[in-house]
Amino acid sequence: MINPWLTKNPFMSMWLTAANQIMGTTQSLVAAEFQRQAAAMQAEFERQVVEFWTGAWMGASVNPRHKR
Repeated sequence: MINPWLTKNPFMSMWLTAANQIMGTTQSLVAAEFQRQAAAMQAEFERQVVEFWTGAWMGASVNPRHKR
């Protein structure tokens, strides 16, 4: 006798396939956003380091138009 709980269910298979596609897309979008944020943080860090080390040589710049 065939056990009905062990037979293949086409609707369950379609549902799991769709869920797997959605999770794969979501995972790739999250990974891409994480990579963008990490690159932006790295660029900002490098900008701050360069500004810190070269800012002392430049001196304090005063904009003459804002003097009152």
